[in-house]
Amino acid sequence: MESQIKHQNTQTIAAISTPPGVGGIAVIRVSGPESINIVNSAWKGVDLAQVSSHTAHLGKYYSILGDLIDEAVATIFISPASFTGENVVELSVHGSVYIQKEILNDLVNRGAKIAAPGEFTQRAFLNGKLDLAQAEGVADLIASSSKAAHDMAINQTKGKFSQEFNRLRDKLIEFASLIELELDFAEEEVEFADRSSLIALCKEILLKINALAASYSNGAVLKNGVPVVIAGIPNAGKSSLLNLLIGDEKAIVTDVPGTTRDTIEDTIEIDGILYRFIDTAGLRETDDIVEGIGVERAYAALEKAYIVVWLIDPTQSLPFQTSALESFQTSHPDSRIIPLLTKSDLWSTQTAESSASEFNTIKTDVNEDCLISDPGMLNLPPQGSYIPFSSQTGQGLSHLLERLKETTTSGSNPATDIIVTNARHFEALNASSKALQRVVSSLCSGLSTDLIAQDIREAISHLSLITGSINSDTLLHSIFSRFCIGK
Repeated sequence: MESQIKHQNTQTIAAISTPPGVGGIAVIRVSGPESINIVNSAWKGVDLAQVSSHTAHLGKYYSILGDLIDEAVATIFISPASFTGENVVELSVHGSVYIQKEILNDLVNRGAKIAAPGEFTQRAFLNGKLDLAQAEGVADLIASSSKAAHDMAINQTKGKFSQEFNRLRDKLIEFASLIELELDFAEEEVEFADRSSLIALCKEILLKINALAASYSNGAVLKNGVPVVIAGIPNAGKSSLLNLLIGDEKAIVTDVPGTTRDTIEDTIEIDGILYRFIDTAGLRETDDIVEGIGVERAYAALEKAYIVVWLIDPTQSLPFQTSALESFQTSHPDSRIIPLLTKSDLWSTQTAESSASEFNTIKTDVNEDCLISDPGMLNLPPQGSYIPFSSQTGQGLSHLLERLKETTTSGSNPATDIIVTNARHFEALNASSKALQRVVSSLCSGLSTDLIAQDIREAISHLSLITGSINSDTLLHSIFSRFCIGK
């Protein structure tokens, strides 16, 4: 808990904190130096100016004209023990839109002003209750639509995220202190730190910064929903797979090739992770103008996919299917592909004319629990384990869901790991990394201390943009407190 408010606002603000619309209750938040007095002037019940912090009180709210608006509960938070660090009153009223509007208008008539978007959280930052990263975590927490997004936002709001950045920043400040000290004694040509030690420290920090930046690609998809493109030739079972996953007949399924002519998208949460499944038009050459546009959109979706579930239908001719998969893999070597061998329920009764012998081999070697780890019998490109799958019987569904989770998390745990999800943080990390790379290069090349100091300052500045926790006094304090330089 903060012992004192670092920033003092003279204006009291008010806003409805619950979502728009009618509900059982609504919460109106009032924050600022006059918040308790303003609400108290409309209140009939206990004297709110005399109650303890973090207490709730039932009473009646009257308009400035003396009309009863609602019976409500007022919860009092006394500065600095509140979210904003100011005196705060939260009014729990009945959820009528009319009641909400009337009380908010009355609060304005009594001297409050309507809060700007994000102003409560902004005041919490200005008053030292949150840093910038934590404040952004609050926004992410409110917007979270899956357990993974929630866990990452919770980590950020709790300060775990900021602690890591502050630890890296403190190491850089320690590094910068030595360099700045050398600048002060430049005429004596004194070195306060061994260059090899500085290089090692800088590389250690750089390694951690790069690892955090690398987590962004994974963090962004976990936060916003993992885009999974379902691809394959016409009639491979793509729409049937989408319908099975979402539990609804969203995509049209027929025996006519080329039924899907546009991308169809829906979301589902699997083990706490939100996935955006995208059904696409079948990949093939076509003279149909509309279907051709659909195929183009399918390839465009593949370019943006985080995961591709590639369907291969052994009941159809294999050469085109395998060449399309190989071509995509060649042009996208880092792609995350989960290959399915579809229509496994037909394997015992139907064969592909062009690959009957291979097909007859596979049907005797698979069962409900096995994976095809040797695709050679079907002359398929190496993709790890192929999953025998049937949308009709559900065979292979559990394997697919497990593979999706493994491919998405890649060993990370959103509930415990520090994962970057914010584009601003990612950009700041990259900028800091580039500055540190120049520092290492300068140290190795024996360049002048003033050039090194400039790049270190830049690295610290970029890191500090993430939490908003650096100012000019920080570096000065480090120099004087560590080395007792009095000038």
